[in-house]
Amino acid sequence: MEQLRFSTLDTAGVLLCLFAILVRFTVTSEQEGENLSGLSTNPDKDIFVVRENGTTCLMVEFAVRFTVPFDVLALNGIDLITENAYLALPRGADIEGKCGSQDAHIHISWNDNAYTLRIYFVKEIKEISGKGHVWRISKVQFVYDTSEKTHFLNPYNPGKHTASTHHLSALETPAGRSYVCEAKQTLTLISSDHQKGVTVAISDVQIQPFDINSDFMFSEAYKCITDQREQLEETLPLILGFILGLIIVITLSVYHFHLKLTAATQSQLPCDRSMYNNM
Repeated sequence: MEQLRFSTLDTAGVLLCLFAILVRFTVTSEQEGENLSGLSTNPDKDIFVVRENGTTCLMVEFAVRFTVPFDVLALNGIDLITENAYLALPRGADIEGKCGSQDAHIHISWNDNAYTLRIYFVKEIKEISGKGHVWRISKVQFVYDTSEKTHFLNPYNPGKHTASTHHLSALETPAGRSYVCEAKQTLTLISSDHQKGVTVAISDVQIQPFDINSDFMFSEAYKCITDQREQLEETLPLILGFILGLIIVITLSVYHFHLKLTAATQSQLPCDRSMYNNM
């Protein structure tokens, strides 16, 4: 009887330990998404944050526009015509996301889930480029419903479609840094609607899906090549102008010195030619 009582106590202890571990795991994996677009001074720019246990683990700031082709019936009632719907990511979108050590994602939905933008990130070792650990966007998906009448007028055979990238490797950035790019970048997604090409235009971007050290704060920025080139194009004329101005100043200084030297030499020469006859 005594042995049975100890066995029951041991079993209860094991169950309590397992329950405590399960509760701890559930708490540590708690993640939530926040839409902070109202803080942006740019009405076209959205700000989304994924937090884990009250700490920021993924941040996205960007302006996104979509060009979505869809079919409409021609006036003859037989032929199909392709038209384009133009959408922008709204400020009131709902978000959810997942943070991890090697992979992360963010899902942004609006209009009662008629539209959903999904972005997937991975972190990996890139020894060939000499950058060590890097992160990049590995996949982008856009789910849209052509039966949503705000942007799709008289669509033929309306319904939900998914447009996806294939073998994507975009925005490659050294680990521990955020990607920054003001220039517009476009991605072409292939749709399940007869392989149509959906264009996603992203601008004014700052993204960091891993290794965020401070809450709501991006780490050191890594500028895109386009921004670096534009900055060089803006700076180069100033540098060339400075060099040209310096050359002009030096030339004028040498010329002025030459004039003074010539005047001093001429002042030492006899002014009256008769003096040469007496020499």
